[in-house]
Amino acid sequence: MRKKKTGLPGYIKILLKLSVLLLCMTGLFVFAVFGGVFGHLQTIGELKEYRNATASVVLSDDGRPIGKFFHENRTNISSAEIPEHLTDALIATEDIRFADHRGIDTRSLFRVFFKSVLLRDRSSGGGSTITQQLAKNMFGRRSYGPLTLAVNKTKEIILAIRLEKAFTKEEILTLYLNTVSFGENVYGIEAAAGRFFGKKTSSLDIQESAVLVGMLKANTLYNPRMNPENSRQRRNVVIRQMEKYSYLNAAAADSLCNLPLAAVYNNYESSGPADYFLVQVRNEASGILRDLEDETGTKLDLEEDGLIINTTLDLTLQNHATAAFREHLPIMQRRLREQYRGSSGRKTLEAIAISELERSGLAGRAEKQIVQRVFDWNGSYTDTLSVRDSIINALTLLHAGLLAIDPVSGDVKAWVGGIDFKSQPYDQVLARRQLASVFKPVLYSAALEDGMEPCQYLDNDSVTLAGLDTWTPENYDHSYGGKYSLAGALAQSMNVPTFSLYMLTGFDKVNTLWQALGFSFPLDNTPSLALGTGEASIVEVAEAYSSFANGGYSTTIRMINSISTADGHILFSRHDNGHGERVITERTSQLMSAMLQKAIREGTGISISTRYGLDIPLAGKTGTSQNYSDAWFAAFTPGIVVVTRAGASTRAVHFNNGTYGSGSTLALPLAALTLHKVAAGRSLSEKYLKPFPPLPPELEDALDCPDFRDKSFFDEIIDVFQPRRT
Repeated sequence: MRKKKTGLPGYIKILLKLSVLLLCMTGLFVFAVFGGVFGHLQTIGELKEYRNATASVVLSDDGRPIGKFFHENRTNISSAEIPEHLTDALIATEDIRFADHRGIDTRSLFRVFFKSVLLRDRSSGGGSTITQQLAKNMFGRRSYGPLTLAVNKTKEIILAIRLEKAFTKEEILTLYLNTVSFGENVYGIEAAAGRFFGKKTSSLDIQESAVLVGMLKANTLYNPRMNPENSRQRRNVVIRQMEKYSYLNAAAADSLCNLPLAAVYNNYESSGPADYFLVQVRNEASGILRDLEDETGTKLDLEEDGLIINTTLDLTLQNHATAAFREHLPIMQRRLREQYRGSSGRKTLEAIAISELERSGLAGRAEKQIVQRVFDWNGSYTDTLSVRDSIINALTLLHAGLLAIDPVSGDVKAWVGGIDFKSQPYDQVLARRQLASVFKPVLYSAALEDGMEPCQYLDNDSVTLAGLDTWTPENYDHSYGGKYSLAGALAQSMNVPTFSLYMLTGFDKVNTLWQALGFSFPLDNTPSLALGTGEASIVEVAEAYSSFANGGYSTTIRMINSISTADGHILFSRHDNGHGERVITERTSQLMSAMLQKAIREGTGISISTRYGLDIPLAGKTGTSQNYSDAWFAAFTPGIVVVTRAGASTRAVHFNNGTYGSGSTLALPLAALTLHKVAAGRSLSEKYLKPFPPLPPELEDALDCPDFRDKSFFDEIIDVFQPRRT
């Protein structure tokens, strides 16, 4: 009788064969990933050369951040800038055996396999080490169909092993904290510290570090702005982990857990202190980088190379200007809308709205309801409006711009381009509008250049010009008769004497100076030009008025002082003083400054002192365009030029009286409120509110004459022989 062979049961043999097959297939799969079948795997050398795309930081003139340019909002920092309690919180929460493993934590992998995969226990946590997470952060994940998870995890394991060979543990932690996402397009701990706490990483407190580490589990769920209670609870979990692994004692952990969540949200991406200005900085910086590439062949990316852009902006002055907008414009906005709520105002507005609907091809959709974001000084809100009501709301929205520059260098010190960058991105500083009386100093300067004197007298007689729809220049107060000195006519912004001056000076001389001062709009040779029908932007007015403030030189605005790399290498730096060629004589500049000081001291700008209490040396001019469509104010000292303009988006919508719509009541307060804050601070006052130098001896008496005088008998005789202008 044959003895039966003993051996393994058949099913065991099958299992063994399957196991061997699975092992072989796994080996082949890993070999395929390793060999690059599923895409390139970075070598150790390539990993050492890895660089994050880093946001370029824009700084004010005293080094304070005002914005960033980025694809990914990230600012890299060194290990020395990372507080120890931050890395303690990270290790205690994400990878407690970080110091012991070499990229892979086998204990965690087995835990994940048995608990998460076999037992479906999702509370058991993940198995990725900080190094594996870093690999994912650095190179992301791709889709490979059914093999997506397996391929990506295998890649991350291989890369984690290589990262451990390429970098020290400290370098891995630093690289991880510089790459990790915090949601809201914020990457890296430095950007997150700035976004959620308004500070640098090196200044974070323990509880703040715990909040940021807690966010790594789920960016949105534990976002301190969106879900503050979730964030606080998650923060406390992190703190308890630090206690569990002896990074904190029990008393310290209890104390920290009892603290309220104290986030300080700063989102320069959606709303910053100088958003309109940043658009111009981007344009100027891009041009500088293109020039550098042409000169050196080095190509730099403004959004990826982590450049440091030092600008000319005075952030304190900028904040004063925006505060002036918030103080003055809501009052004027309310008054404008109240004006159009009356029966005649509503009828006028309806007609304008219908015209806009027809012009834009939306007449047939006037009653269609749309959900939109509505700007309001008390807080913007979402509302459902008809297309017609939306247009009416936009038509009655009061816009304004303010620009402050150094009259010598052209450095921009404050740039407020509108009331709200997010909903009203069109920059009012660049918008071109009729200048009204702000134009007059150009005409008066041309007359001074032509040899006239501030104490020469101009006719204030009524005159009607035939062929121009019987056009008649009128003074603001409808007065006629007598004569005004040049200085008096400019100070009181008299139209009829100004027209007389234009006829004496001639178009060609005015046009030549207009172009020399840098204005781009072509002037028409019409009599109404004397009263300011020419158009210009706030920028052009500021540059032109700088010539009156700086001794007669042209000025071009500039916004960037220097551009450097993150490690301090200077790529670009300005060294020139800024002003250009002489455009008016020093004598004309001195006389114009004196005449415009008179306009502030005695004329249309007198409310600077009487209403706003500004007893400072200041020269300037108000301007009110026809029908109060646009209000202007331009002012200067030897240290600063400030230009403001306010009005609706269309000339058809405007205040119906000078009480609210004139330059002195609508535009001047924006500058006055700004300068009032400047005067209150010693450092800004000394910097910008510099006294005017006295007139030289030969010009001391140049303005020493009455503004107005009645015509003498001799004047009457002369008028008989003067040809009448018709």
